[in-house]
Amino acid sequence: MEHVIIALSGGVDSAVAAALIVEQGYSAEGLFMKNWEEDNDYCTSDKDYKDALQVCDLIGIPLRSVDFSTEYWNKVFKHFLDEYKIGRTPNPDILCNTEIKFNTFLKYAIELGADKIATGHYAQLFRNSKSIDLGRGFDQNKDQSYFLYGLNQKQLSKTIFPIGKMEKTSAREKAKELGFNNYSKKDSTGICFIGERHFKEFLGHYLPAQPGNIILKDGEIIGKHDGLMYYTIGQRQGLRIGGGYGTSEKPWYVLDKDMEKNNLIVCQGNDNPYLYHRFLSCSKINWISGEIPNSEKITAKIRYRGNDTICKINFTSEKSVSVEFKKPQFAIAPGQSIVFYEKDICLGGAIIDSRWN
Repeated sequence: MEHVIIALSGGVDSAVAAALIVEQGYSAEGLFMKNWEEDNDYCTSDKDYKDALQVCDLIGIPLRSVDFSTEYWNKVFKHFLDEYKIGRTPNPDILCNTEIKFNTFLKYAIELGADKIATGHYAQLFRNSKSIDLGRGFDQNKDQSYFLYGLNQKQLSKTIFPIGKMEKTSAREKAKELGFNNYSKKDSTGICFIGERHFKEFLGHYLPAQPGNIILKDGEIIGKHDGLMYYTIGQRQGLRIGGGYGTSEKPWYVLDKDMEKNNLIVCQGNDNPYLYHRFLSCSKINWISGEIPNSEKITAKIRYRGNDTICKINFTSEKSVSVEFKKPQFAIAPGQSIVFYEKDICLGGAIIDSRWN
């Protein structure tokens, strides 16, 4: 009988994943990860741990707790800060999966005697003759394959995604039927393992803010920003640009950042051509199969909630590629991830470095 250790966060998805593992006849135990040194104002780990413990009590499996906060700081959060320092917008959820859940946690679970790990991700695994494919979750609104593009064959071979074929509503219904206290718990948001924070206040605690000018593309100053690290390409909210500028009532968007001069460059209207680009370069690429895909039917998306767009990949080196989109893409942000698909199979992805027309 295979022994499976389930990553339990206190949320409903991992709770239902654990219940399904037990129902499927595996020898199982839960593991609760503490990956951030909490402060009193935002302390949620105690409540999350109690919810995870209640789940384990009901389904009859033991629960361990482990502190990976040092690993999280060194492998995820330092990178998060380094990216913001140079004006990029990182995605810590992706690095958190690659470095913590499917690296640190996976190794720890195997050391404890696990044959496999299980998580509450909405994703699916399919075996073919050569490799294991990572598929989108059945629930297209909750599909999390975008955040898992950094995984490799060894990691996938040791992983189970029990709720990948479920819809979120069904997961909540099952949790309620099983008597889990967290069946209606709000989905976690904010920074991975850190949670919801007042972003400016939180980031400002670690990086000194340097206010500067908000300018138009021609250099005209039209406002003040609080620090370039607080803004991302395509951002609309929080610019605080008053009237008297522009020729229309269209909303303002972040177009670019001039790190050298500490200027935030903006433009008007989400149809502004300056916000759209057909090409991007990306690096730190990972192909899940371990091989470069040769398909001519590749699509990609440049943000989690983005739409799949037909693209062409031009290989410039083993770990760096340029991508051409069939249609120009809105607000391509360096530091974010581009993730490639062939229909419902996630092929891999990379970190966006630059964009152009």
